[in-house]
Amino acid sequence: MKILTFTGKTPSEALKKAKMEIGDEGMLIETREVQKKALGRDALYEIVIGIEESDIPATFSQKQKPLSEQKSLKKESADVLFDISNAAKQISEISKVVDDPLEKYMQPSSAKRESFSDTKAVVEPKELKEIKSEINKLADKVKIIQNMFWDEKSPDLESQIPPEFAEIYRLASQSGMNREHLDMLMKITLEHMPLKMRENSATVKRYFQTILRKMVPIRRETQLSPGTKKVMMLVGPTGVGKTTSIAKLAARYSFLMEKKYKVGLVVLDTYRIGAVEQLMQYARMMKLGIETVVDPPEFSSALESLRYCDYILIDTMGSSPYDKNKIEKIYECLEANNTSYQIDVVLVMPSSIKYEDLKVTYENFSSLGVDTLMFTKLDETRGFGNIFSLAYETKKPISYFSVGQEVPEDLVPASSDFLVECLLHGFNRSKV
Repeated sequence: MKILTFTGKTPSEALKKAKMEIGDEGMLIETREVQKKALGRDALYEIVIGIEESDIPATFSQKQKPLSEQKSLKKESADVLFDISNAAKQISEISKVVDDPLEKYMQPSSAKRESFSDTKAVVEPKELKEIKSEINKLADKVKIIQNMFWDEKSPDLESQIPPEFAEIYRLASQSGMNREHLDMLMKITLEHMPLKMRENSATVKRYFQTILRKMVPIRRETQLSPGTKKVMMLVGPTGVGKTTSIAKLAARYSFLMEKKYKVGLVVLDTYRIGAVEQLMQYARMMKLGIETVVDPPEFSSALESLRYCDYILIDTMGSSPYDKNKIEKIYECLEANNTSYQIDVVLVMPSSIKYEDLKVTYENFSSLGVDTLMFTKLDETRGFGNIFSLAYETKKPISYFSVGQEVPEDLVPASSDFLVECLLHGFNRSKV
């Protein structure tokens, strides 16, 4: 955006000069008095106009300031942002002035409320509504300009992003979303968004949220059909919360759903005594069947021992994504399964690591035939674009989110609405 200044004896005269020079495409940022009227001297007013360079007429050429008066680009930008902030404050003050004078007429005092109980509410004057509408539009434009200065880098798109889209681009970029995915989303939004909805940043944001929701693959939680059972194996790196997630799922299926299901546990993680003892304790508390597996040939026998269960949840040994031997051990158990049970492999990953690390983790565990994704530690991060990027890139649906350590409360069935809300506004426990 180009920042231009015009002067005149009155603000109206300066504005007329601006319209003659650049037309009606500019946006008024500030009006200020630079010279007071005195004896034998006229007043001098300056207006600051913001305009896209592409909208500046070819016939316009503004005189350069003397070299001694010129500022660095960084200083100019800082001045512009300072002026914009002042403008925002002025708008806020104007809004208060507009609201206050008629407030006593809109809301009768408690002393008079009883006598006026049968009186209809005072209708807000049309002129006041129009003034408020104009103030809201001006405030939105100031917000748009502020967001345009958030980053010097522009997205790698064929066409420049309109100012109204600057806020959502900033939010999505700071969320940890992959740059290619973000640019693709912005391109789709620009191509398909109705022009009428581009009037302010709020409608743009709502449309962008709709696009995001449609592009997040989700595996919705459903009730089991009569006579069927579900076997789920949780795999993933060490320390991501697989064992705690198993306990949350077991409690959910046993006590929290409409139907109280029978749940059984299988433990492959015999390398970590603590993890086995922890799951044993959960099993005793919830009165669940539990089996341990040391070698792959024992795997099918463990599943058959729990054939009376509706849900069978399998906890596996944690491993580094680069530890091929442990991943191979899990693969051997899957290969040794000679039962009729289809095993749903759930890759559990923390939401607190960057997209590139999530992608490497997925690629190294993909040999196990990952069916769905589960993300933990949502309460320990502020960026959620990495989750969106991985789900979008792999096309694997998300099944659950773990949002804390409490069992079973801190487990949320995945929904695109919840993820998009976190991505654009941050994690809010009250909305879980």
